[in-house]
Amino acid sequence: MADFFEIDFIPVHRRDSGDAISMRYQIGNSWEVHVVDGGFDSTTPLVAAHIRKNYGTDLINRVIVTHPDQDHAEGLAGILEDFRIGELWMLRPWDYAEVLLPHFARYNDVDRLRARLRDDYPYIAKLEEIAVGRGIKIREPFQGEQIGAFTVLAPHSTRYLNLILESERTPQRSIRSKGIIDTIMEVTRPVVQFVRAGWGAEKFSSDPTSVENEMSVVQYAHICDKRILLTGDAGREGMTEAADYLESCGVQLPGIDRFQVPHHGGRRNMSTELMDRWLGPRLPKPVKEGDELFTAMISSAKEDPEHPRKAVLRALHHRGAKIATTENGQFRTQCNAPNREGWVALKQPPYPDEQEN
Repeated sequence: MADFFEIDFIPVHRRDSGDAISMRYQIGNSWEVHVVDGGFDSTTPLVAAHIRKNYGTDLINRVIVTHPDQDHAEGLAGILEDFRIGELWMLRPWDYAEVLLPHFARYNDVDRLRARLRDDYPYIAKLEEIAVGRGIKIREPFQGEQIGAFTVLAPHSTRYLNLILESERTPQRSIRSKGIIDTIMEVTRPVVQFVRAGWGAEKFSSDPTSVENEMSVVQYAHICDKRILLTGDAGREGMTEAADYLESCGVQLPGIDRFQVPHHGGRRNMSTELMDRWLGPRLPKPVKEGDELFTAMISSAKEDPEHPRKAVLRALHHRGAKIATTENGQFRTQCNAPNREGWVALKQPPYPDEQEN
């Protein structure tokens, strides 16, 4: 059989969305299965049933955790327990406790700092516990590593360590004070207002995304002459670092064919400049249906009223995207893949005539 790939986005039915992505691809004589994030624990049965039914296997060659947030990591626990796993690719802050110790004034014992960091990141700590118990090899997805057909573009190890130090989860702040601040932030979440805008106008937020989102593993592959980018919840720093590294490897941008939109279509993760760099400049007018230039893939739950942001959808339309979201169910993007019954093309989200103010 000729080389192929199929990338499947499984819906994560929660108000705050989440990522659960599985893929199968063949290069040469054999095919492999990867799982990238697993949503919440309620998502696990959906991912498991999909792999067994549509891929016909209980072997997952590689599981990748893009970052430690619950909506990406929690659902992988059941996958690690129920499937045969080749490798687990995951960054664990406590692995670097000895290097980080001098930066934490409240700690002078490496073991105590390790324990604290495990407490601060419980979902990936659980994955580590399962992997160690089952003898699954854990590897570090730092920039330049090869995960099957995918190359890690970000994060670089130095930036990752700095992000740990910047995080509000780590021990510079007490658990109680963090809880109070989180509560205040939830109560005072601003009401989003919208303004009408014509074709080509774009307004991204200038606020940064979270430190944990910036930890996201960004992966790139070139399969069947298609350039694939998986971004997790990476923010502008991570997306810039990823573009810099990819271009340093001799890959010319723009020109991504399959683009995972970061953070469920959040407008704090991209900018007009980054959209131009990865996907190309804004077009003078909309493209006709069937003439789209690339596919944009978004994990956004129908229960989530805030994602994808209208500003992001507009920016994708401006660059000629064929947009698929999980709001209306599971979807697959593929090239040369085997036929699959029951998976049909989803309706393209319409062009919003307004965007967030």
